[in-house]
Amino acid sequence: MSLLAVQDLDCRYGLLQAVRGVSFEMEAGETVGLIGANGAGKTTLLRTIAGAHRPHAGQVMLDGEDITRMPAHRRVASGIALVPEGRRLFPSLTVEENLRVASRRGRWTVKTVLELFPLLQQRRRTAAANLSGGEQQAVAIGRALMSNPRLLLLDEVSLGLAPVVVDAVYASLELLIREGATVVLVEQDLTRALKVAGRVICLLEGRVVLQGPAGALDRDAVVTAYFGLKRSA
Repeated sequence: MSLLAVQDLDCRYGLLQAVRGVSFEMEAGETVGLIGANGAGKTTLLRTIAGAHRPHAGQVMLDGEDITRMPAHRRVASGIALVPEGRRLFPSLTVEENLRVASRRGRWTVKTVLELFPLLQQRRRTAAANLSGGEQQAVAIGRALMSNPRLLLLDEVSLGLAPVVVDAVYASLELLIREGATVVLVEQDLTRALKVAGRVICLLEGRVVLQGPAGALDRDAVVTAYFGLKRSA
């Protein structure tokens, strides 16, 4: 049985249809890279899986249980954690306090999160408002891990960060993936997505236009699908 199954999902904002008939499944321990240009529906799809957006139609299943109408706070308890675009930390709380807000019993603790993100070791008592963008992103991922999720949803990990900072964040992320985490990664950087994901799903105008094992996909085909271009004969 798949850990996550999304079936014929439609998501709307009023008359605007952001996600159109999307279906895919994930096994435990798998990493899926969700790619596409701005407005493709990636963030809406992640928010719907996390329970932050109610779908117009379709179904979300977690480990065989229909969670389509389950509120977001119950999905956290069921094992889904979302790292939203923009991080959304508590700016006046310290690194450690931001981590403890989401604490649930399990493998991930303040100690193990700080071991995963060494750049936070010396900043644990610093207010989130005084952190760099990369440090804030590390705290956001760490906070999600503190809920000890079965499924981790990451939205735009590299957005707005300097390349050297992205390298540090992704080094920790790759360690997390090697440990067997189940991850859906929204990423506009194709090179990063293809490197860390076992499978890639490309959205265009809310629809799945390409998917398959990352290592088997032709990069030109991925770029063509990403931008909605027509391939030359």
